[in-house]
Amino acid sequence: MHEDFRQSVEFSHDLFKRHISQGDRVLDATAGNGKDTLFLAELVGPQGKVWAFDIQKKAINNTDRLLKDNNVREQVSLILAGHENLDNYIEGKVEGIIFNLGYLPGGNKKIVTRPETTLIALKSGLDILKVKGIIVMVFYTGHQGGKKEFDEIYDYVKELDHNQYNVLHYHFVNQKKPPAELVGIKKRG
Repeated sequence: MHEDFRQSVEFSHDLFKRHISQGDRVLDATAGNGKDTLFLAELVGPQGKVWAFDIQKKAINNTDRLLKDNNVREQVSLILAGHENLDNYIEGKVEGIIFNLGYLPGGNKKIVTRPETTLIALKSGLDILKVKGIIVMVFYTGHQGGKKEFDEIYDYVKELDHNQYNVLHYHFVNQKKPPAELVGIKKRG
């Protein structure tokens, strides 16, 4: 059976399935409606730990409800704060971090992630990432500010030392609307 190419979010989950195990510590930098947080909570299991950040109370509430409905709330800490503050909440190293950037689906489209705070979060994330850990960032460039955020982060990650990090860029090139852009970073050992 032949499969279609994976959309960016599906591909991000594929990467996590290959790199994250039961009992690992991971971070969802943008909780949103909780789909990535739920995915991570199920992936790390009850012995693992997930931290999920969002600046919107609605996003935290949506995520909390989804986690409770799926009986995985215990291993998740929901944090009503911007991801640029992650080093105030996380002690020790993590195996993975996911960013799903843009705006809250179904929420106020004027509240968006910003390149300056995303870059702070990324730099902090690289510091707490374990060797062989991964960071996956999905960018939506079709909204105001989305392309600027992608460009600024992309300019930063393409300059990461290749001896310390492998950096992947995945996206479709022949779409009518701006496709989601995925950047994956793996810390080398």
